Amino acid sequence: MSDKIEVKELDNVVVRFSGDSGDGMQLAGNIFSTVSATVGNGISTFPDYPADIRAPQGSLTGVSGFQVHIGAGKVYTPGDKCDVLVAMNAAALKTQYKYAKPQATIIIDTDSFGESDLKKAAFQTDDYLGEMGIDPDRVIQCPLTTIVKECLKDTGMDNKAILKCRNMFALGLVCWLFNRDLELVNNFLREKFAKKPQIAENNIKVVQAGYDYGHNTHSSVPATYRIESKDKVPGRYMDITGNKATAYGLIAAAEKAGLRLYLGSYPITPATDILHELAKHKSCGVITVQCEDEISGCASAIGASFAGALAVTSTSGPGICLKSEAMNLAVIDELPLVIVDVQRGGPSTGLPTKSEQTDLLQALYGRNGESPMPVIAATSPTDCFDAAYEAAKIALEHLTPVILLTDAFIANGSAAWKLPTMEGLPKIQPHYATPEMKGNYTPYFRDEESRVRYWAIPGQEGYTHILGGLEKDGKTGAISTEPENHNIMCHLRAEKVERIPVPDVEVLGDKEDADLLIVGFGSTYGHLVSAMDELRKKGYKVAQAQFKFINPLPKNTAEVLKKYPKVVVAEQNLGQFAAYLRSKVDGLVPYQYNEVKGQPFVVEELVKAFEEIVKK
Repeated sequence: MSDKIEVKELDNVVVRFSGDSGDGMQLAGNIFSTVSATVGNGISTFPDYPADIRAPQGSLTGVSGFQVHIGAGKVYTPGDKCDVLVAMNAAALKTQYKYAKPQATIIIDTDSFGESDLKKAAFQTDDYLGEMGIDPDRVIQCPLTTIVKECLKDTGMDNKAILKCRNMFALGLVCWLFNRDLELVNNFLREKFAKKPQIAENNIKVVQAGYDYGHNTHSSVPATYRIESKDKVPGRYMDITGNKATAYGLIAAAEKAGLRLYLGSYPITPATDILHELAKHKSCGVITVQCEDEISGCASAIGASFAGALAVTSTSGPGICLKSEAMNLAVIDELPLVIVDVQRGGPSTGLPTKSEQTDLLQALYGRNGESPMPVIAATSPTDCFDAAYEAAKIALEHLTPVILLTDAFIANGSAAWKLPTMEGLPKIQPHYATPEMKGNYTPYFRDEESRVRYWAIPGQEGYTHILGGLEKDGKTGAISTEPENHNIMCHLRAEKVERIPVPDVEVLGDKEDADLLIVGFGSTYGHLVSAMDELRKKGYKVAQAQFKFINPLPKNTAEVLKKYPKVVVAEQNLGQFAAYLRSKVDGLVPYQYNEVKGQPFVVEELVKAFEEIVKK
């Protein structure tokens, strides 16, 4: 056996870690993606959690996955299928093999393929590879558990603690396969377990053992792989999830506006990490309150807004239902408020760990009365920072609640993010009452051009006023039930939202002469752009437009949608955005591509569907 092994250079590769919920697949995947981002690779990740709170060990429903796509350049999606599949037990192999390419390398822990393991995973025979039609030559069959126990036998760790380190062995093996620098992994672990240095060193020892196993037995693998970074903009990068990026965007907006940031929230999957992250940043003046329910989370944020803070409340779809009455209070009071909705599968409890785009119409119309509200949809994990910042800017400058739509896919997924500078971020100038208004201030006195009222903070002498849920006279601020006044106020609140300036929607691809325009909103951006690229490689004239600003729509919306002979609206619901666009653009009759699977789009399936539309 030769000590040398072929090293192949690739443009991109997809790795999927899978195992029981307690096997640490999310941590292993997160470390691998962080290391990849650190060396300048483009990355996109997709954590795929089971919906069960704690499924029985080794069961088919308890498998947790983490897929990471790393590339030499820009990476738009986590990938349709993986090049390397790590299956920590029989159930993982059974349920996750469908996500592997036919030529994929598969790494398994043979110690977790015993008779009882195979029975739990519903295998009929002990020839599990043959039963699934898997070529054994593509499988690295490693007695992983045995090796980890031997590696840590002298550390004083109990058996349960030792088994928790199995994920680090798998990580080490994958790092060897892709020529990753273990020093970066070691630094990550020492930082993560800074308060428990011995645990860090034990994990580092296991990672090294996995790396060494790959090096010493490489005859079973045809090649290792290197992915070099290309065209990377110099700067400081980090691997960031959408939820963390959302939190950072809100902190940056508060800092830029010179305000305290207040979050009133109630824990709900998959939005809870925003609360967790913001709670770590008291040093930045952030105030977080875990309230007793969704209603109080929103109501307390409205109180903080009235007091002059940048106020935020975070939730998912079921929480938006509960917050809707309080959100209406923010509409009629015209107070700045950011409502973050991390969408998940519904209805009811539905699929709490899965992703959908099914809250769109609820965000637009899910309140009583005429209740217009700006709606922004983030397009990627890193765009969550920009979208949160823009939502806060609109809320403060136009004195309105703003809904920010993300979803489980981009909230839990991650990408390589270039850290911005505060100097490079747009100014935020809250629409405060002017000194000239002192003594004559009324709460609904407005700027004639923007229709935005002037914001006075309680305690300012000469600016005493009352806000509340009853309709007010637009001139005096007193309670009013006059028909004409209510009609005027409804129109003013709607006009204020309509007049918010938003960027034009950008068209990519064959924007001048496309035969088909692919349209989406929010988090489907990467998949739709990738589908467009694949179709153009086949020789089709295709363009793509992704909407980030939903209400108000960009001013060039009708112009763009009417320019092309065929338009298809693709979304992860049953047609909500298509219906909304039809209501806003006269004569628009688009094709529709709709899925509600709780999973991201598959680019291959999109290409096939769009190709059929082009050929019609």
